[in-house]
Amino acid sequence: MGKRIRAQRKGSSPRYKASSHRFPGASRIPRVDGEVGKVTELVHSPIHTAPLARVKFSNGETTLVVCTEGVSVGSSIAIGSNVSIRPGNVTTLSQIPEGTPINNVELRPGDGGKIARTAGNSCLLVARLDNGKVRIELPSGKLKEIVGSCRATIGVLAGHGRSEKPLMKAGTAHYKAKARGKAYPRVSGVAMNPVDHPHGGGNHQAVHGPNSVSRRSPPGSKVGNIAPRQTGRGGKAKKEEVN
Repeated sequence: MGKRIRAQRKGSSPRYKASSHRFPGASRIPRVDGEVGKVTELVHSPIHTAPLARVKFSNGETTLVVCTEGVSVGSSIAIGSNVSIRPGNVTTLSQIPEGTPINNVELRPGDGGKIARTAGNSCLLVARLDNGKVRIELPSGKLKEIVGSCRATIGVLAGHGRSEKPLMKAGTAHYKAKARGKAYPRVSGVAMNPVDHPHGGGNHQAVHGPNSVSRRSPPGSKVGNIAPRQTGRGGKAKKEEVN
């Protein structure tokens, strides 16, 4: 009998648990309007690639937000619908001029920010549409339309180039993965035996058979492309039919 696959072990084994006591906390856009906070501290977080900024408001409350390039200790961060277009300030997408770089963009109003949250990343506000939405260019280059009442932080996220520094040795990669509760090294399924992984076995390392599985598959077989919208050949055939 083989061992349980990685997808099954992650739910129960303490090896995959992250040391959450080292995490400073959630970093979301606070649900306030018309407030001006002051950056009191720049915080390092093991699970974030960009630094965090601790912001203190006039009522004494503090919150963590992802730090934008140009923001330092003592800087003021304004959050509201009528703020100056300055790095670090937060406002709705409908108030931001076209061509402005933005980060920590909300997908839905009030969700605190979901897009462009890694070091050095930013989106670009391309156009404001007549239906109340705005079109933004994602870091991948893809265009996406979002409701204009969603908020975003103006500027480019700090920490650019952090991932370009070489790890130099396997031990560094090990501790980098450990900080996020992930395993290193990560053995591929095709390198395993048939009893250890659905992709294992064979005279050469390859996935012998379909690698697409249903969303409702049990954990023992839920590997590969999970619930893909289209799978290789079928997608190509459909495109040919359309053409």
